[in-house]
Parts: sequence; C-alpha cells; structure tokens
Amino acid sequence: MRVPPPSARRAAHLHVSYEIGGIATMTAELGSVVVRPFASADQVEAKELILSGLEEHWGQRDRSKNPDLENIGRSYATAVFLVACDRERIVGTGALVPKSHGVAEIVRMSVVGDRRRQGLGRLILKNLFQYAQSGGIRTLVLETTETWHEVIQFYLAEGFRITHHAAGDVYFALDLPRANEEVASASG
Repeated sequence: MRVPPPSARRAAHLHVSYEIGGIATMTAELGSVVVRPFASADQVEAKELILSGLEEHWGQRDRSKNPDLENIGRSYATAVFLVACDRERIVGTGALVPKSHGVAEIVRMSVVGDRRRQGLGRLILKNLFQYAQSGGIRTLVLETTETWHEVIQFYLAEGFRITHHAAGDVYFALDLPRANEEVASASG
C-alpha cells in the first residue's frame, strides 16, 4: 500500500469553515490556521516571510525593490493586508490594494516554504476575494514574473486569466461575481 507524503496527507484533511465576520479558518492535522488582518506586531515576521520567499526564487535579497515592506502598516493603510497564522507563527501573507473604481490588485501573496502546497495560498486568496466582494470590487488584477511557473499555474487554477505579458512579467485579471449573484447561481 502506497502512503502519501505528509504534505499530501495534510492537504487531504483540510477543512475550511466561515465564522462570524466571514473570516475563514483552516484546520489541518497539525493545527489550526487562521487568516486575519495584519497588526503592527506582525511587521518583522511578515516582512521576513516575504523577503525569504523572494530570495528563494531570485537567489538574493534586494531591499531597494521592496520599500513597502519597511512599514507594512503604513504602506498598506488603504489596503487589506492579511496574515495566515498557525498558532503564533505567520505562515502566509496576501494583500488587496484598491486601484480604481471596482478594481483592486492582489500583491504580496507569499507562503512560507515548508507550508506550500497545503492550501494556504488558496485560503488567503479566498479571504481576499471575500474582502473584495464586500467592498464592491468587481475585478481583481495581479502580476508575477513569467519565470515563476508554479505561481502562474496557481493563479490560472484559481480562475484568473492572463491579460498580457510585458517586460518579463505576466498580468492577470479575474472578474468577481457580486455577492448576490453568487447566491442566486448557487440556489438556481
């Protein structure tokens, strides 16, 4: 009998439930992950998580390209910046930045290396979708580097479509249903 690796076993036992206030929680066999808004006490750990992920991909850290991380609270004061926490450890981040009427950009999606492919990115993204819909956002956009193949596949699997390529980046968009449209289509 073939036994799946631990990450696959955890992924098979994920349960998402929506509690008061629409904040989702995910329970895995090794504990509970809660997605919540960023707090100033999260600054150091959230910044390190994001920079470590970028360093893993690029092979180096270039702080000059990430000035928004020096003070996340200030940089994202008009945005929604979420952290996914497993007990006291931040294991993921994601932000929703308003761009224009009805449009917001998803940025700073990151999951710590040892927790990837367990549904955390999807959980953060679904929470960002909820915030977007409740704020009247109709279209989400984002971009990533065209060499980040697993990230491109993740966003395509989540329903985003590629809108264009430019200067080594891939740009995506996703049209969100209005909250009442989603309910109507689910019941009809």
